[in-house]
Amino acid sequence: MTRYLNKAEINEIITETNFSGVAQVLHKGEIIYSHVKGFADRSNELPININTRFGIASGTKLFTALAIGLLIDRGKLNLNSQVFDIIKIRDKFPNYNKNVTIAQLLSHTSGLPDYFDEELIEDFDNFKLAIPWHELKEPYHYFEVFPHRDMKSKPGEKFSYNNGGYVLLAAVIAKISGISYSEFVTNQLFKKNNMNSTGFYPLNCLPKNTAYGYVDTDTGWYTNIYNLPIVGAGDGGAFTCVNDLTKLWQALFNNEILSPKLTAEYCKKHAKDTENRYYGYGMWLYNYPSCQLEYIMGCDAGVSFQSGVIRERDLEFSVISNTTNGAWSVVKAIKNALTK
Repeated sequence: MTRYLNKAEINEIITETNFSGVAQVLHKGEIIYSHVKGFADRSNELPININTRFGIASGTKLFTALAIGLLIDRGKLNLNSQVFDIIKIRDKFPNYNKNVTIAQLLSHTSGLPDYFDEELIEDFDNFKLAIPWHELKEPYHYFEVFPHRDMKSKPGEKFSYNNGGYVLLAAVIAKISGISYSEFVTNQLFKKNNMNSTGFYPLNCLPKNTAYGYVDTDTGWYTNIYNLPIVGAGDGGAFTCVNDLTKLWQALFNNEILSPKLTAEYCKKHAKDTENRYYGYGMWLYNYPSCQLEYIMGCDAGVSFQSGVIRERDLEFSVISNTTNGAWSVVKAIKNALTK
């Protein structure tokens, strides 16, 4: 618990690993550890600060899941709604099972093949699609790179992490709401919860105090602008800061975003990944011997991120880095301390 949080040890890890980013821990809503290090812009040596925005890659999936939840609470759809009754693309993908539901997309149990299958990709820093990343601006643009393969499994049969499933959820949000995915999430989730430093920003037009993502090589480094979609669309790409993440967690668990019934449903263990790790709707759940951690995480070229809460101990942590692997040693040290 907090008494095991050795700040000097974490600071040493931050120094040894040349960490670039922000690490923060809260207990009962009060900051008990905070560390900022590195550059948001290496070329101009602009330092990172506590309010710097970072890309969070797949951490975006919780935003998408919550936006779906908002539509469910408003009676616009339900967890058992069939996705391809809303997004009519099965004429292009006849191998996709017509009965895939919203709940199965949320829990990664749809069985659909994935355009960005993390079980198959060996080198995230150099992964490329059949079309340029900069052409992926809206969810429907991704349909051009959806695979024409058979189903990986029957819907609801088993867990298989699926990025394309969350792109489909983003397309559902746009279709049902009548506005763009990013506009709906920004107006209905970010703004309503005072997450004023969170949004979807084009990589070639980042706002002030936003960190570039960096890929380090044996000979130097480069930014990730050519390694990712130009703007987020359901499965990744949002930018945020640690203080906005605190606002998100507090609003979620205070039932200020979704109804109490739906919030509880989102936090259930809907699919098993490994012995102690499960997936709810938009978030991971990990069973430690003494507590349960609910968390989100993301990893892409120039992005590494994890943020989570241990509700029974009133603990929260966030570690965000603008490098591909920079967050993980710090995350491990913090989680080891908080879960004892």
